[in-house]
Amino acid sequence: MTAQPRRTRHLLPVPSEPAPVGTSMPDSAEEVVAVETNGAGARYGGRWALSGCSLRIPHGSVVAVVGRNGAGKSTLLQMLAGLRRPDAGSVTVLGQRTWPARADLLARVGFVAQHKPLYGGLRVADLLTIGRRMNPSWDQAYAIKRLRDRAIPFDVKVGKLSGGQRTQIALVMAVAKRPNLLLLDEPLSDLDPVARREVMGALMVDLAERNVTVVLSSHSLSDLTRACDWLVLVDAGRLQLADSIDALLAGHQLLIGPTELADRVATRLRVVSEFRGDRQAILLVEGADQAMRLDPRWTVRQPTVEDLAFAYMKRTTP
Repeated sequence: MTAQPRRTRHLLPVPSEPAPVGTSMPDSAEEVVAVETNGAGARYGGRWALSGCSLRIPHGSVVAVVGRNGAGKSTLLQMLAGLRRPDAGSVTVLGQRTWPARADLLARVGFVAQHKPLYGGLRVADLLTIGRRMNPSWDQAYAIKRLRDRAIPFDVKVGKLSGGQRTQIALVMAVAKRPNLLLLDEPLSDLDPVARREVMGALMVDLAERNVTVVLSSHSLSDLTRACDWLVLVDAGRLQLADSIDALLAGHQLLIGPTELADRVATRLRVVSEFRGDRQAILLVEGADQAMRLDPRWTVRQPTVEDLAFAYMKRTTP
């Protein structure tokens, strides 16, 4: 899949409030926020699956939500979709609170759950009929064309199809709804690597033409970062990172140099993670300082998105 150009956007400030993660100064007064959470949290029994989540995501972004199993990714997406009531804080999408869910808001939000729940006893053609009747902006021509392109049979019951075929049906139906916000929870897990790349490429082409805000989670960073321009990292039930990928990469450096110099770096820069060998150290640091000013023996490199994600997750490992 050819990498899509990232669309770096900025956010409108909210005066007299602490800035949630992901807030930056606006470039124009026309840019708007598609997703906003303030101290949002959800718990199951006595355990908080997600807590203290505050972030803003600009309209038109393609957002990768990453984290380990049980980190809180699915809980976050369910709250954004209006399927899970926040036990703390608030969740707003497209300018409206998600709970209690309102029909006019749900019509503008598409959601594909992790297990792609579809009616297994219905034929594919029946699902399209239901989609057309229940969604005011339904695009039947798009749905038919995309399913034919993927060689999905219309007269077969959904339960008889493979997991990969059901995944493709769920994605097509979510996009055919013509939502303003599309939420995808592990959408590619049933596909092989080749199919994942093809489906992601086709999906991004379809959505780019309509300026839809997309929030999708996955365990595969490589599947997401080719197409996404924002990164949200959730780990241990807490929000660790949320900003444009370009801003995150520009705000971090990977330093490689003699181990005896590592302690001196920590006095000048925030060290996110480090590996120290007998002779050489590798440090991921936050900040735009040129470490070469500390000592010319440091080699400074631009980190990858994988470097950032693994480093921040390592910080929360018990």
